[in-house]
Amino acid sequence: MKFTRLAALLAFSASALTIAGCKDTLDKINQSAASEELVFQNETIAFLNLSYIYDQNLPGWFGVTGAGLGNVNPSGLSEEAASDNDYLRGTVTQNTVTDFGVALAANNNYGKIRTINMFIQGLGRSPIPTQPRNQLKGEALFFRAYRYFDLVRVYGGVPLVLTPQNAVGPEAREAAYLPRNTTTECFNQITADLDSAIAYLPGKWSGNSNWGRITSGAAAAFKARALLFAASPQFNPSDDAGKWQKAFAASQQARTLLSTNGFGLHPSFDQLWLPTSEVNNPEAVLVTGYNTGAAGTQGVKNNQYDNSTRPAYTGTGGGSNRPTWDLVKAFPMLDGKKPGESTKYPYTLQKFYKNRDPRFDKTIAYNGATWPLNGNANFKIWTYLRGTTSVEPSGATPSGFYLRKAINPTVPANTANLVGTDWIEIRYAEVLLNLAEAACGVNNLTEAYAQLRAIRARAGIEAGGGDYGLQTGMNRAQMFEAILYERQIELAFEGKRFWDLRRWRKMESLNGKRREGLVVTLKTTGIPSDFATNRDNLNIDFVYDNYFTLSTKVLDGTTAAAYPQGIQWKPEYYFFAIPQQAIDNNPLLIQNNTWGGAFDPLQ
Repeated sequence: MKFTRLAALLAFSASALTIAGCKDTLDKINQSAASEELVFQNETIAFLNLSYIYDQNLPGWFGVTGAGLGNVNPSGLSEEAASDNDYLRGTVTQNTVTDFGVALAANNNYGKIRTINMFIQGLGRSPIPTQPRNQLKGEALFFRAYRYFDLVRVYGGVPLVLTPQNAVGPEAREAAYLPRNTTTECFNQITADLDSAIAYLPGKWSGNSNWGRITSGAAAAFKARALLFAASPQFNPSDDAGKWQKAFAASQQARTLLSTNGFGLHPSFDQLWLPTSEVNNPEAVLVTGYNTGAAGTQGVKNNQYDNSTRPAYTGTGGGSNRPTWDLVKAFPMLDGKKPGESTKYPYTLQKFYKNRDPRFDKTIAYNGATWPLNGNANFKIWTYLRGTTSVEPSGATPSGFYLRKAINPTVPANTANLVGTDWIEIRYAEVLLNLAEAACGVNNLTEAYAQLRAIRARAGIEAGGGDYGLQTGMNRAQMFEAILYERQIELAFEGKRFWDLRRWRKMESLNGKRREGLVVTLKTTGIPSDFATNRDNLNIDFVYDNYFTLSTKVLDGTTAAAYPQGIQWKPEYYFFAIPQQAIDNNPLLIQNNTWGGAFDPLQ
C-alpha cells in the first residue's frame, strides 16, 4: 500500500494524539489522554484520529468485516470452498451471529459506530477550515454507512445511533435503550450518509501519499451496492420497481463519477492485484492497504492472504483457500459458453482445463499447471496421487486445486508473510456488474448486455458474433441468472458469492449438496521411469491422456457424517436472530419474526 500517511501513522496515532501540539499546551493538559480541543485543532492531527477509523473499519481479505458472521471467510459459506460451519449444517441458533454486539467493546459494530460519531461530533466544534473539515467528515460518514450496512444485511433494521451516547449514570443507561429502526429507515440513513460523503469528497485524491482514501466514486459505488441489496429478493420479495430504480440511478452515478475521474477496467484481470498495479490502479475503487514492513517495525501491516494461500511446499505457504471442483466446473469455455454447451470447444472431464475462459488459468491452479512462483516463471505445480499418497512434499490440497488469484509470483520463498498486496473490496468490475443487475431490474436489458460484454471482453473471452458467448435475446429472468453467473466467475474468492446467493434467496439451491474435489491419480502401468524428473518437460495434454486417471471425492467437512443430508440452509437464515444477550442488555429490542419475535425485517 502506498497510502503512507495512513499506513505509517496508524500504529502510533493513539499515542501521537496525546503528545501533539506545542510545548505550552502540553504543559497544561492531562498527558494520559487527548482532549477534543487537541485532537481537532488542525487537519493533520484530526487525520491521525481518522486513520484509526480507517484501520478499524476497512475490511480484511475476502471482505471480512468484524465479529460473528462478519469474521467468517464467506468462501466457505458457498460452493467456492469446503468448510464445516453451522450455517451450512443448519445448526445456527439465536446466539450464533454476534455482529450486533453483546457487550461494551470498542471493536464491535456499535463500538466502532461510537468512535465514528465522536469524530463527527468533534469535527463539528473544530476550528479546521470548512473544506478540509467537510472532507474528513465525508470519510467518517462513509464508514458509518459501511458499519450500518454490515448490520442491516445480517439482521434487517437495527437501532440508528447518530450521536455519541453518554456513558455514565442511570439516566445514560436509560437513554441507551433504543428500539430497532425499520430496515427502510436504515437504508435511508445509509443512503443519506453516502450522499453527504459523495458531496464532500474529491473524485480523486492527489499524490501517492493519499492512495487508498475514500473518494466520491467509492462512496457512490458503495451506495449502489447497498441499494442493490435493498432491491434484491432478500429485502424486496415483491419486486418493487421503485427499489430497482434507486439502485439503477445509484449505479449510473457511480459509473459516471468513477469514469470521469480516471477509474475503469484494468487491462489485465490478474495483474490488477499485484503491487506494480496498486497506486492509481484504475480498477481499485475501495482498497484496504497492506505493506511489506518486517515484523516488529512501526506501522507494519502485512497481507496474510498470500502466505496462507500458496502451497505449503513452495516455501512458507499454508495451502488454504482451496477452490472446489464445483467452482472449477463452473467456468465457461473460451467462447463464453458453459461447459457442455459449447460446440466449438467440447468439454471433457479428462482435460477439464483445456480451452476455458482465460480467467480460469488466472484463478485456478491445477495439477500440471504452469504457475510462476518464487520468481520461477516456469514453475509447474503437481498435486496428483501416486497410489494413495500425494506427490506434494507437504500439506497436500484435498480439493486437488489451489487458488492463484492475487498471489504475487515474484515473492521469494520464505518471505510470503511480508507481502503487501492490497485488498480491493470494490473493483470497477463490480461497479459494472452492479449496474448490469440494476439495469436488468428496471428491464433495461440493453444496458445489462453492454456491461457483461465489457467484463467478458476484458477477460479475453472470444467475441464470436459480438456477444462474447452470451445467450442472445435473454428475458429479464434469464439476464438476472446470467449476471449472477458472471459474478460467480469474475468475483470468485472475493467474498461476494455467499452474499449474492443470500440476497437472491438462492442459498437453498445448495441444499443436499456435498462439495467435491478432484482426484488425479498416476496410473500403475505404462509410466516412464523418469516421469517424476521429466514431467515438467512433457506436453500437459499428453500427460493427462496417457498417465492420469480422474475421479471426484467428497471433501472433508462435507462428508456424509458431517452432513447426513448434505448442506442444510434454513429460510430463517436470510435474517439472523438478535442475540439474547443483546436483548437482555436492551429490553426495547424486538426479535425478528422468523425467530419468534414481532419485528418484520421487510418493513
